[in-house]
Amino acid sequence: MNSSPVDDITREESSKTNTWRRASTAGYFGAFIIFGLLTAALGPTLLRLAGNTDSDTSKISLIFTAQALGYLTGSLAGGRLFDRLPGHKLLAGVLLAIGILASFIPLISILWLLLAVFLLLGAMQGAIEVGSNTLLVWLYRDRVGPYMNALHFCFGIGAVLSPIIIARSVAASGNIAWVYWILAVSAIPIALWLVRLPSPKARSGSDQDQAVKVNYLLVFLVAVLLFLYVGAEASYGGWVYTYAVNKFPALADASAALLTAAFWGALTIGRLISIPLAVRLKPGPFLVGDLLGCLLSILVIVICPESLSALWLGTLGLGLFMASFFPTTVTLAGQRMQITGHISGWFFVGAGAGGMFLPWLIGQLFDVFGAGITISLITVDILLAMGVLAVFLSLTALSLKQPAEQIIKTGS
Repeated sequence: MNSSPVDDITREESSKTNTWRRASTAGYFGAFIIFGLLTAALGPTLLRLAGNTDSDTSKISLIFTAQALGYLTGSLAGGRLFDRLPGHKLLAGVLLAIGILASFIPLISILWLLLAVFLLLGAMQGAIEVGSNTLLVWLYRDRVGPYMNALHFCFGIGAVLSPIIIARSVAASGNIAWVYWILAVSAIPIALWLVRLPSPKARSGSDQDQAVKVNYLLVFLVAVLLFLYVGAEASYGGWVYTYAVNKFPALADASAALLTAAFWGALTIGRLISIPLAVRLKPGPFLVGDLLGCLLSILVIVICPESLSALWLGTLGLGLFMASFFPTTVTLAGQRMQITGHISGWFFVGAGAGGMFLPWLIGQLFDVFGAGITISLITVDILLAMGVLAVFLSLTALSLKQPAEQIIKTGS
């Protein structure tokens, strides 16, 4: 039976749409690899940056604060901009800005100027994370789950490649210049790839399939959930080395460092595993399983505080179960409310604040209460996250049972 001209046109349009989606997705994945490269580059290059600017450790550590403040600003401002401007052109501009800023880093010898550059780079990182996540939700709608997990796996690829590039660069040239220059050059083709593609648009508020209208209580709950999750992830990844050498004085520095590598390695592997799981599991039950796994993993360390084997087991478990939490939370939010760039910006403000607060709090209490405070605070954090998730799922389940007209109206 011959197909009609209308059928042929429909198939051709569908093929073009799929090609556009694949090309756009590849651009977001590339942007997240750059994001991972840049994020993981700072720690290993910190001392050389201190030498370039003739700064001591206390002064050069201000880079972390500058970058974090930039990230918060970029997340919020970037969210608004992605609602108003073509997303691909904006994301391409952010990548080009990263390339320009990164190329100057190894040449700067003045501390305040280096801090200013990292403030701007932090803003660009916030914009990349908000933009890529938001555009991916707009691109795939309710089918975004596996793509969201793959996007965050690409961050892990960049974070794993970064130390390798740094080691090779330092071995070959004796300095870190090529690290940032390679990063700068890598951002350019991805920007050029994206700028030629049409940008996806947000789902209209009049769509009939929209289950839940925007509710700022729900936005707040998601932001708090990401605050708690990122706080736990950043705290464990940042403090497990110090915890281990304090808890086990006979442990060699290299062995303690392997714990940190094992955590991030398990996180990256977990994100790869979560891609096919996201196709089969709904986001709500997936997140409940993640948090239960995190709780069981941390309890292994709590119950057996003097066992190095328990610490290794808990570390690997935390990495694996934390892996899919962030992308799955964003996916769940996209299914239960209307997502805009501005709304996504608040999500990432919560995430960024969590990444600053809990690690800072542990640092303030570590010497006072001992190494155990690290595990205690992370345990409390996970329990709080379970409570917030329960409230969010309860509220959205109630809303899903109501007709759209009866759902809480969008805030002004």
